[in-house]
Amino acid sequence: MEDGIRVGLLLVATPQLDDPNFRRSVVLVVEHDTDGGTLGVVLNRPTEVPVDRVLAPWAELVTGPSVVFQGGPVALDNALALARLPGEDEPLGWRALDGGAEVARVGLVDLDAPPALLAPEVLQLRVFAGYSGWSAGQLRTEVEEGAWYLVPAEAGDVFAPDPERLWQEVLRRQGGDLAFVSTFPEDPTLN
Repeated sequence: MEDGIRVGLLLVATPQLDDPNFRRSVVLVVEHDTDGGTLGVVLNRPTEVPVDRVLAPWAELVTGPSVVFQGGPVALDNALALARLPGEDEPLGWRALDGGAEVARVGLVDLDAPPALLAPEVLQLRVFAGYSGWSAGQLRTEVEEGAWYLVPAEAGDVFAPDPERLWQEVLRRQGGDLAFVSTFPEDPTLN
């Protein structure tokens, strides 16, 4: 059964989602199987930890801000990276996401590979600690309950120079009601 969720989509937290792990988050779906579950990374949670402190060999390839991002609440002691490459080849140490054309040249990086393998190809790279995960059917239920908007991703979303504004920017470009939601105040009681 098709559930509308696919690799390359963004999950944008609705104002009703008050889980502190996902409040006003923008999550890129990087793996999805209706029978096996979904894996994504939060794109707008930079930490204060410089990449060179935890993955020094990769630090010079990172797109600013040059910090580790918190990809989600699962496995915070593990890192994963996403990189955007030009062309059509799939070099060693990089696996393209199976998403739509918007993120066709964004892929997962093998952080155990020598950075020199990818260095000449990397246009942009971002490192994430942890990930976001949902069991089979769990994310579909959350979408139906109104916790998430499903919207198309753009490659630039993954490497946004101002990640703190990504939630508003993604909603605004959708137009209509979602553009209006982008103006929803952080704390509606102060309105």
